[in-house]
Amino acid sequence: MKTLHRFFFIALILPALAWADIAVIVNKNNQVVQLTRQQVSDLYLGRSRIFSNGEYALVFDLPRDAHLRERFFSKIANMTQQQLNSYWSRLMFTGQVLPPQAIPDERTVLELVRRNPGAMGYISAESLDATVRVVLMLKD
Repeated sequence: MKTLHRFFFIALILPALAWADIAVIVNKNNQVVQLTRQQVSDLYLGRSRIFSNGEYALVFDLPRDAHLRERFFSKIANMTQQQLNSYWSRLMFTGQVLPPQAIPDERTVLELVRRNPGAMGYISAESLDATVRVVLMLKD
């Protein structure tokens, strides 16, 4: 019976965690206060390398197999993982630009953004703390 209760608890909790809001974050000392979806998309797809204030952006991503990454790119660029991988393969083949650096997990993204004034990343809203600034919240 305990196993059955545990199963129902997990079944109820997991969907809520899987669909949490996504926070696009920058360093607390960054002068950028807000970004649009288009600006974030341009930075993450290599179309731009600078923030709206003219400063260079050090953009961090999550690994290809991260569920949060899949949701993030669906929201900011309306792209599936397959489309995104194909997009980056074409760009890398031409030597135009490299994709953002993949970081192993959200906690490391948070730490890197916290330590680098020009850094930008995305994490689930539950992982937020007061050491970074949210410039865009992607709601579910």
